[in-house]
Amino acid sequence: MAGKGRQFYGKAAPRRVNTSSATLLTYGMIILFFGLVIFISLRILSIPGDKDSPKPHDLTTIAHASVHRDGSDAEAKDQWVEVISWEPRASIYHGFLSKEECEYLISIAKPHMEKSSVVDTETGKSKDSRVRTSSGTFLARGRDKIVQTIEKRIADFTFIPVEHGEGLQILHYEVGQKYEPHFDYFMDEFNTQNGGQRIATLLMYLSDVEEGGETVFPAAAGNFSSLPWWNELSECGRGGLSVKPKMGDALLFWSMRPDATLDPSSLHGGCPVIKGNKWSSTKWMRVHEYKA
Repeated sequence: MAGKGRQFYGKAAPRRVNTSSATLLTYGMIILFFGLVIFISLRILSIPGDKDSPKPHDLTTIAHASVHRDGSDAEAKDQWVEVISWEPRASIYHGFLSKEECEYLISIAKPHMEKSSVVDTETGKSKDSRVRTSSGTFLARGRDKIVQTIEKRIADFTFIPVEHGEGLQILHYEVGQKYEPHFDYFMDEFNTQNGGQRIATLLMYLSDVEEGGETVFPAAAGNFSSLPWWNELSECGRGGLSVKPKMGDALLFWSMRPDATLDPSSLHGGCPVIKGNKWSSTKWMRVHEYKA
């Protein structure tokens, strides 16, 4: 008995394994693994035609982003950025300028307004043209503290340094005045010697316009008739993607694509003013530093 006892404790008894439980556990882990793979795939790969998925060039599906001023500001109000197009890349910064800033820019520009001109694509110099019938003037970059504040705000919004911007141009359109569709980028070598090509434009509206005066992009891609303000546009404004002037709003659009090629869809114009008058301010920005 003693020998058998020592033999029993010296060698462990074999443990019986429940093979059926182990098999079920293995199958369960495999099913769980493939279930996770399928779930992740469905989340990553959206199904075409999903009613919740944005459709190409459907401008009504573009999301809005809100930016709020500090509540301690006496003039505080909500500001928000609205992307309106991908071809060209364009967005509206609602409430970019205050009413006081708009009125200030108009007041300092009024005494110096002259007939607007256009760039001669052959010589690169300015010339008079019937395609542009407004009046305007330029403000030197960094002219005073208010202008400096606005230019700094433009740089913060566009991520383009102040030094790359031209001076503010102030424009005035009376009834019937317009600017035919054109490009802001240059087709000559003369105007790109200082600062390189124009990469983007910020168009700030300094007044409301009762009727007409829209900024129109006739070559933009999109379903323009789906826009909520479609019925408020003039006949000219319905010729493409259009933005109605509103005091304080700023329209940013890019003349160059992210790959540095010129974007022909940035073709734009100023529709004739039908009722009222239009004041605006333009800031052109260059690829390199622009020596003012």
